[in-house]
Amino acid sequence: MAAPANTPPPFRVDHVGSFIRPKALFDQRTLFEQNECTQEDLKPFEDAAIAHVVQVQRELGLATITDGELRRHIFYEGIFNQLGGIKNYWPHIRSFGDMGFEEFPSCFCMDKIERIRPIFTEDFAALKQLVRPEDVNRLKVNFCPPNWFHHFHGPDLTYDKSVYANDIEYFKDVGAAYRAEIKELYELGCRNIQIDEPTFPFFCVDEILDDMRKQGVDGERLMDSYIFAINLCTQDRPKDLNIALHVCRGNFRGVGFAHTSYERIAQKLFQMVDVSTYMILEFDDERSGDFTPLRFIPPNKRVVLGIVTTKSPKLEDPKILKQRVHEASEVLAAGIPPRSKEWALNQILISPQCGFASVWHGNPVTEDDIRAKIRLLHQVADEVWGR
Repeated sequence: MAAPANTPPPFRVDHVGSFIRPKALFDQRTLFEQNECTQEDLKPFEDAAIAHVVQVQRELGLATITDGELRRHIFYEGIFNQLGGIKNYWPHIRSFGDMGFEEFPSCFCMDKIERIRPIFTEDFAALKQLVRPEDVNRLKVNFCPPNWFHHFHGPDLTYDKSVYANDIEYFKDVGAAYRAEIKELYELGCRNIQIDEPTFPFFCVDEILDDMRKQGVDGERLMDSYIFAINLCTQDRPKDLNIALHVCRGNFRGVGFAHTSYERIAQKLFQMVDVSTYMILEFDDERSGDFTPLRFIPPNKRVVLGIVTTKSPKLEDPKILKQRVHEASEVLAAGIPPRSKEWALNQILISPQCGFASVWHGNPVTEDDIRAKIRLLHQVADEVWGR
């Protein structure tokens, strides 16, 4: 859907989606991870914690409301392990090996992929019961990107070549499964889907591109195939369904990965990826580069600037944040094509740069830290746009 970017949005402050686990859930999850309790033992703690974080989000006036991803071990959990044709396994993955893991859970496609059961619909139905009817259209469900496991393994270790001859065939079936899930979520009242995409920034890193070339991989063509995969998931969506893309530079217990600007991928990212109204981009520190890549964002898209960090409790200077919003609007105004400064400002929302707990352990912040950071963003929003 083309965003009405010339009119102010109802909210100026959004968030990625994941929240720190309240202590009771954290303690019970620890037992679960140690095989000292069952999923049934864990669920009441998840239910209570989700009710709490929903109330927190409502109190903080956030544009979208999630379940905090509190039922997940890690942000990408819940999709591929639910699809038909997928087998779980534990390979060595370099990026996780660099963090000290000898192996990490992954998936391999053994047969044709299909959506054989609902994935997030039960969780969404439960989430609906926690908000007023007028707030259902603010609820959001987070998906991992369709290319997530392909990014780790490449075609040789992602699917059986007797099942899929090439990436296009594979991504077509993944896209069909995503569309089926999104369709059912929409029928239940979901109007916000977010794809959390940590793979694109790696196409900006020289070392990784060099490794690709050494292995005979064309990085440009590979990114094109990932854009193709995402667009298969989002095609033919209803006009009032907002699909957002969070372009993540990594967030593992407060540690990031792709320390570079979006510049190298900006034109493709902002002009070829078929998302609805906005993207959540990380601009929280010096690794992020300046706002120059935003010049490629079309006038009919909203953009969410992640300008406060979730990796530290330290509060940013509101004067600097306000200045950064205006810097971003100037880049948009002078962009391709140009637009007025007023129009450009109306395209912008602000947010923390990533989730607060992409894995269940969470980042080194507390709930009080989260509240303080969101209130800081509201302060900046009021000074930039007025109440």
